[in-house]
Amino acid sequence: MKIRSDIVKVYKDVHIWVGIVAGLMLFVAFYGGAITMFEKPLERWATPPAALAPPVPLARADELVAATIAAHPQAAKHYLVMVETAADQPARVIWREPGARRREFVDHGASFGPDGELQTQRLAKAPVAQLIDTLHQKVGLPLPDPAARWIMGAVSLLYALALVSGLIVLLPTLLKDLFALRIGKNIKRLWLDVHNALGIVSLPFHLIMALTCVVFAFHDEFYDAQDKAIYPQGIQWGREEAAPPPAPGATPLPAQELLRRVNAQLPGFRVFGFGFEQRDGRLEAQVTGLDTRYGTRARTYASTHLDPYTGQVDPHDLPGHLGGWDSAVNTFFMLHFGSFGGNSVRWMYLLLGLAGAMLFYTGNLLWIESRRKKDRGQGAAVQTRASRALGALTVGVSLGCVAGISATLAATKWLPGRVGDLAAWHEGIYYAVFVAAVAWAFARGAARSAVELAWLCAALTLAIPLSSLAGVCGLGGAWNHAGAGVVIDCAALAAVPAFALIALRTRRRMQRGHADSIWSAREGAPVPSS
Repeated sequence: MKIRSDIVKVYKDVHIWVGIVAGLMLFVAFYGGAITMFEKPLERWATPPAALAPPVPLARADELVAATIAAHPQAAKHYLVMVETAADQPARVIWREPGARRREFVDHGASFGPDGELQTQRLAKAPVAQLIDTLHQKVGLPLPDPAARWIMGAVSLLYALALVSGLIVLLPTLLKDLFALRIGKNIKRLWLDVHNALGIVSLPFHLIMALTCVVFAFHDEFYDAQDKAIYPQGIQWGREEAAPPPAPGATPLPAQELLRRVNAQLPGFRVFGFGFEQRDGRLEAQVTGLDTRYGTRARTYASTHLDPYTGQVDPHDLPGHLGGWDSAVNTFFMLHFGSFGGNSVRWMYLLLGLAGAMLFYTGNLLWIESRRKKDRGQGAAVQTRASRALGALTVGVSLGCVAGISATLAATKWLPGRVGDLAAWHEGIYYAVFVAAVAWAFARGAARSAVELAWLCAALTLAIPLSSLAGVCGLGGAWNHAGAGVVIDCAALAAVPAFALIALRTRRRMQRGHADSIWSAREGAPVPSS
């Protein structure tokens, strides 16, 4: 396919500058998003053990609910009966109270001790998985939700523009260059080939991410515009017929019976638990679980209304039972979260997310190298202050994000019981390491700091499984759940040699590369003009 060279140049400039503006924030979004593909195993791995007695059998759940409400009447407002318990949800009965922050809840668990006495405890669910998800949603910016959401939306629009312009740039040589990895002395050419191949192969994934992020960022504005342009008199919402009130003296069905009736109505639906809430003097309930045959709007579960007095399920909110429009919306969320196809799709999204982060990291550095060759005359080109600053910023932000996440994950095994506000400490650790890495990159330069920060990433990532090992051995007050979240330790251990390899290769490039390269720590060495 032939496109005029002047048109290609315009789109190439658009691709470069859009990538420079948005690339670093997208690195944080993609790296954090890749990790959140395994949010539930991460929560189980990071949540400290509870001091509660083991969960009572499901058959005794109603007895436990009654005892809990008698001792803590506020629990009747909103409580859960868990069918499946785990390290991050260790109690059969959990009740929730509003927390200090907006949309925050404090969970309390209940159980019966060996002597039959009621035991209750505030559950210390680890906040580190939520922190990483927040970094992903806010592209790493420590700003209030509305401001970060708008910036994320603008970055997503730029991201979509970069994808389209990059595709147009590659169209003339697409078939010839798609899988051409020209390995040789020209490292910059090799990195460009890798950058292009990653971009083209994962283009559908990136288009999905860009478009869904725009909708997530501006959905309130879209709805407001829709109301004014299409429904000036207001949307005439259909009203579902209210469920008939329970018969006088009716009592909710036992949890075990509710489970039996739900299983009969929803074959293939794995029930995680039931939620109960008092509204207008009436007990309302919902069932939460997962049917792996269908993708879900949430990452790891689906939920719908349940009549606690009859066990009748209202399935209209569940995938596989949705109407046309709701099914389309569900597909939109499902494609973004990768909440379909089970663990195989999660691993695929993880790899695509890491590849996307690599795409943004290499993009800025490729531009600096291209600028060097363009400006080179008869001797060595001198890197401008702006180029050096961009190189340092790229290295500091990218590797600082990686190091910060590894540091706060490693701290998970040591903080509970030692500090009060776990969420604040995890956030503080991340941003302290991140800011220090950026400052170090500016102080040492892109080349030296890339080597040193890559080693830091390797060390902090190694600290993750070592912290779990310390918990297994009972060292220093650390803790570990047997078998829970072992995938987290294994993944971290596998990443260590990758960071070490990056450090070694970058060091070799720094020592042997052209003196006018952003990767070189040498100055004044003669460089060929070609």
